[in-house]
Amino acid sequence: MAASGYLPQLGTILYQALAQLLRAPSHSRRADAARHWAKRSLAFGAITAVVIIALMFLFDAYEIGLMPPRGTASLWPLRIVTDFGKSEYVLWTLFGLLIVITLMAPRLRGLSRAIWLSVGTRVQYIFLSVWLAVLLGELLKGTIGRGRPFVGGAANAFNFSHFAWSEIYASFPSGHATTSFALAFAVAALWPKLRMLMIAYAVIICSSRLVLLAHHPSDVVAGGLLGWIVAMAVRYWFAARHLAFIIRPGGHIDPLPGPSVAHVKRVAREAFAP
Repeated sequence: MAASGYLPQLGTILYQALAQLLRAPSHSRRADAARHWAKRSLAFGAITAVVIIALMFLFDAYEIGLMPPRGTASLWPLRIVTDFGKSEYVLWTLFGLLIVITLMAPRLRGLSRAIWLSVGTRVQYIFLSVWLAVLLGELLKGTIGRGRPFVGGAANAFNFSHFAWSEIYASFPSGHATTSFALAFAVAALWPKLRMLMIAYAVIICSSRLVLLAHHPSDVVAGGLLGWIVAMAVRYWFAARHLAFIIRPGGHIDPLPGPSVAHVKRVAREAFAP
């Protein structure tokens, strides 16, 4: 394909992708979905806030005292596992996938392009869920300034240095927990059959942060809550614009049927064919 044809098509695809995300919501049931999201978020958030406070007062200091010393050599497998929840790795992987999908889209025509771009819309949802959750989490970390376990030499769950914007005072909320739960919710929202697998992934990542003495229990609970709420809010944004999700009567949001694995494989071979 000549560059003169490829570049205008690429520009059109980029413009359309941005326009569909920013267009006014049009789903007739979006108000019901907003109320449904608000009720669930407030109820779950209130319960989790009580749990977080209870953990800070009753359990955080005790739990970190049970963990092996930071830097224990035998924990090297966990140091590998925990990186699967590192926001930079997750976001760059998703962003790279978006770039590949976008660059290959102009090579396709008709139904093949529609299938390919529908995959891109779903990756957009996952990326934005994680990115926005991580961004908000970083703002909270710097503002709250909670010390990581044993910063200052003692198991002090109330060691704060507000607005410190320092790595050692960036314990609350856990960034890995935020990333893993936002990713888990987003993937499970699109493909419900993967729900238990994604929950297991998020729990493993959060557990690794505790054993490695990177966070207190309340940090990972707060991070999980943040990732869950943000991913749910982004899902509403997409559903209200008829993107990847549908709003059922009563405000419940379900994923729209997507292309099958066989279709995606066929289109991918077409996109990457010389």
